[in-house]
This record gives sequence, C-alpha cells and structure tokens, in this order.
Amino acid sequence: MRIAIIEDNTALAKGIAYRLRDRGHSVDLLHDGLEADAFLAQDSPDLVVLDINLPGMGGLDVLRAMRRRGDGTPVILLTARSETQQRVEGLDAGADDYLTKPFELDELEARLRALSRRKNLVYASREMLGRLVFDRTSRQVLDGNTALNIPRREIATLECLVESRGRIVSKSQLTAHVYGTGADVDDTAIEPHVSRLRRRVEGYGVRIRTARGLGYMLEVEGQ
Repeated sequence: MRIAIIEDNTALAKGIAYRLRDRGHSVDLLHDGLEADAFLAQDSPDLVVLDINLPGMGGLDVLRAMRRRGDGTPVILLTARSETQQRVEGLDAGADDYLTKPFELDELEARLRALSRRKNLVYASREMLGRLVFDRTSRQVLDGNTALNIPRREIATLECLVESRGRIVSKSQLTAHVYGTGADVDDTAIEPHVSRLRRRVEGYGVRIRTARGLGYMLEVEGQ
C-alpha cells in the first residue's frame, strides 16, 4: 500500500515510516498541515495517518478539506489522551479510526490492515494479468497457485502500473509510489526495478512498454 504519514513529530513519523517501509509499503512523509493539504489534493495514497495537532493547518481541517473534495481515503487520527472532544470531532468529520499517543506500532499496523481490508471490499482484490493473477491483498503475483518470487519494490512498481493500466506512468510517479513522496531518491532508481519486473512477467501475456522520455505503460494481451 501507499500510506501518507502526516505528523510533525519527526522522530515519531520516521519511526512509523521505517516500520511500514520494512513491511513493503511505500510511505509519503509530511510534517505540515498546509503541505499535507496540498499533497492530498493532488495525490491519492491508499491510507492516511493524520496527527490532529499540526503547524500551518490543523489535522481536523486537513480531514474536513479531504471530505469536502469527495476524497474517501481511509484516515486514522493520532491524538493525545486529553483530546477527547477532538477525537469526537474527528470521527464526526469523517475519520475512520483513531489512536491515542503513545501507542504500539503493532497496534497501528493492525488498524491499517483492518482499514485496508475494508477498502479492498470496494474493488476486486485480484486482477487478471494475461496468464498471471495479481493479488493486491497478499501483494503476490500468481501463476496458477504458485507465487512468483518478486521483491517488494518490484511488486510496488507493478501495483502502480496496474492502477494506471493502458496509460503512461512517468518515472517520477513510479518513484513516488515505490519510495514515497519526498524520498531522497533519483527517478533513475526506478529503471532497474522496471527492467527486472519486465523480464519476470514476459511470456505470461504481460508487457511493460517504454515510452521514451515519458515513462512506462503496462499492456496485457487481449485487454
């Protein structure tokens, strides 16, 4: 999944990001409410972890702006124990869940998984790609009942290409999806992931086409 962490405590935010990236997710890390609002108006993460107390623009205002735009992305609010009224306001404003600080990362992960399962009910968790099946929930590519041995960053690359199937995806879009917005990574870092992924899926009716100077496009035989 692509998860946006919006938290002004940089140590906490980096700790969450480190754990989630280690689990194979891409993470967008933001520390300011105005910056977060601008980001969410342009990008579409799968889940948002949102602190209530942010500089620039409060977390509840960020949440309200999301819902006014019709953005239904699941949101977990991070609150202090003394912020009962704000938790109520957050849930009324459209938050899906909340956690009070301090919290265990295991609990945050469990809540994210629960929200992900809920979101996956909206669209099919499995997608046919030629003779392969891409399972979004388990993050696996299956040949029949056998999972191909594909590293997590190549899975994230495939995930982004699948979501934009039939359209060109720029290197910068792929890099942001795989490494997270703001990551100190050059766009050329995505090239070896695409190259290796292309070799793994060729022969199954799946092709990753290079649009020179523009990006990449996923094409599937018969679709």
